[in-house]
Amino acid sequence: MKTETIYERAYHHSSLKDKSFLITGGSGFIGSNIVEYLLVHGAKKVRVLDNLANGYKENIIPFLNHPAFEFMEGDITNADTCKKAMEGIQFVSHQAALGSVPRSLANPLATHHANATGFLNMLWAAKESGIERIVYASSSSVYGDSPELPKREHVTGNPLSPYAVSKMSNELYAYTFSMHYGMKIIGLRYFNVFGPKQNPDNPYAAAIPLFMKALLKNQTAYIYGDGEQSRDFTFVENAVQANIRALFTDHKDAFNKVYNIAVGESISLNKLLEHLMHITGKSIAPVYKDERPGDVRNSLADISRAQMYLGYNPLVKVKQGLALTVPWFQKTFC
Repeated sequence: MKTETIYERAYHHSSLKDKSFLITGGSGFIGSNIVEYLLVHGAKKVRVLDNLANGYKENIIPFLNHPAFEFMEGDITNADTCKKAMEGIQFVSHQAALGSVPRSLANPLATHHANATGFLNMLWAAKESGIERIVYASSSSVYGDSPELPKREHVTGNPLSPYAVSKMSNELYAYTFSMHYGMKIIGLRYFNVFGPKQNPDNPYAAAIPLFMKALLKNQTAYIYGDGEQSRDFTFVENAVQANIRALFTDHKDAFNKVYNIAVGESISLNKLLEHLMHITGKSIAPVYKDERPGDVRNSLADISRAQMYLGYNPLVKVKQGLALTVPWFQKTFC
């Protein structure tokens, strides 16, 4: 398969020239990739709302001179800011959040404030503003202690962290707003998204950027647990595709639902590191540390619901995604 960038593929069918979008958290990893897709494909307006606490200005610097781009520095925990951000907007992609299970255990109040209260502010502002459609980021963490594999949307367990609780609250609020206010809302449960623009210097950085940084800088790679825990790692293009398809689906039964966004394949952390060593041509011996509280052991998604209702088709598997991501890290950190 040709290694196109996410911006060369189109996941929508109608023109975007008369459509306006708000991307919360648009300076962050996934959000900035969605922004770039929309701008490249000719959106009339793409407004980013971000407080830059978890996003990075360098992710949006390439867009600042684009005539369709607007940056609004502000916080979703402020209801008035959310309402102002909705002005002149038709579609909302809500990516803003405080991620990370360990961070939520260290500061559950901040996690709840940003993820639960902030999301409620966004929903209310959208309802009051007559927004046509909202797509929001949920998380595979909502599956908690459910042992079922693959994960299916209707079977969840007890959440294992404040972060998981905050994301579960998003899904509950979205359901009630759809039911009572007739809003078109779609939730996307991301499974371990990785790719370009993912920052390894964040104190709560994910495994792949940390592994890449360790390899490229000849540093120690740490694995929490025995490394045999598995994840359904999902290249960012797949997440962008899911957002675009959800924003424009015409399936009448697609709304007021949540969808697994993954590949439907799992890989252990040990095997993942082996692949990265092969791609980079470098070798390091990982240091194993105690398992982290709140982490799930294994994760694998059933993506059939997203395929059925959204037309979702993850085109980039793990190995190809890693091969596409390494050059970005080499350019950025070498």
